[in-house]
Amino acid sequence: MAVITTAEEALSHVKSGDRIYIHTATAAPQALVKALVNRSDTLRGVQIYHLHTEGEAPYVEDKYEGIFTTHVFFIGKNVRKAVATGRAAYVPVFLSEIPALFRREIIPLEVTLITVSPPDQHGFCSLGTSVDATKAAIEMSELVIAQVNRNMPRTLGDSQIHMSRIHYMVEKDDPIPEAEVLPLSDLSLQIGKYVASLIENGATLQMGIGEIPNAVLASLGHHRDLGIHTEMFSDGILPLVESGVINGKYKRKYPGKIVGTFAMGSRNLYDFINDNPAVAMLECSYVNDTSVIRQNPKVTAINSAIEIDITGQVCADSIGTYMYSGVGGQMDFIRGASLSEGGKAIIALPSTTSKGLSRIVPLLKEGAGVVTTRAHIHYVVTEYGIAYLYGKDMKQRAVELIRVAHPDHREALTKAAFDRYRASK
Repeated sequence: MAVITTAEEALSHVKSGDRIYIHTATAAPQALVKALVNRSDTLRGVQIYHLHTEGEAPYVEDKYEGIFTTHVFFIGKNVRKAVATGRAAYVPVFLSEIPALFRREIIPLEVTLITVSPPDQHGFCSLGTSVDATKAAIEMSELVIAQVNRNMPRTLGDSQIHMSRIHYMVEKDDPIPEAEVLPLSDLSLQIGKYVASLIENGATLQMGIGEIPNAVLASLGHHRDLGIHTEMFSDGILPLVESGVINGKYKRKYPGKIVGTFAMGSRNLYDFINDNPAVAMLECSYVNDTSVIRQNPKVTAINSAIEIDITGQVCADSIGTYMYSGVGGQMDFIRGASLSEGGKAIIALPSTTSKGLSRIVPLLKEGAGVVTTRAHIHYVVTEYGIAYLYGKDMKQRAVELIRVAHPDHREALTKAAFDRYRASK
């Protein structure tokens, strides 16, 4: 049975050379992270693993070199500089496969640090906003330390963990980080409308967080019987759930339920998922499994990119050699949607960067990673329209993509396409 103690006492059981997994996104246990770093003068060679985390990541600071080495499966803003300077390292992997890295002991773990809701009358806590790969990490760790936080929503699905599986519990009620919901720009709304025109009634949706996904959701008010099976979701789903547009009626996997592996949004979202049997928070090895995704009807996967070349190659994790984010679940869902009956794989992005550079390019930048191949993409959507690439040859693809590029860049793209493929309008 778990021992209730202080963060300092709990983290005193971490040893030099331990491999530690830290809970994902808004569930990163800040009190435990702080206590771990405070022990730095007694530790050497500790390996830290995690996906994107919200909050501080002090263990990547230069002064902890030789004490903590960090490996990330997805690069958040709190470790981006450290990855660029070599103080942290990026591990490219599909989100669906991270639990297998732990269970097959390709990456063995000694310690897992988590945030949980308080135990219920039966002794079960909840992993709350993030299940993802954390369930597998818990299973494979010798030592599990939990920050018990009354602000963490109690979610259902794979998120339940009995307190007997936790070795030390630290009671600390930190605020759960919230994602700011910003007003939608005209550009995002235009992209959202184009994407919404591709979504059929009865479709199952996957989308992420941010202005474009929210703009898509804001454009779906007149749709019917939509379902959600997605790695993450945010506040944009709430009005559609309340109006009955999202009801999961035709889903074949968890019909009637919103399926996700982590959630990030406002307190309204956290209150919505709290103890809600209509929400199933499941492990990413299931949620992102292509063979599971494809069983739902009309899966419409909406993802974004940093840039896309005129053949349809999608770079979504780096700006040239500068690592920016990660592979995540884009390929899991792009492929799952492609194989779903009536499914659609969509890349939605503004036509230009904030500096006016084209995001549709003749060639990806030197060192840019291809997260999604040219063979996987069906649709590319910008504020200038919808390009349909599926079944198109290389010349036809170039013509389609140039058509939705920013007008200021079409002439240069057309010249590049002609030089390469003798492609013209």
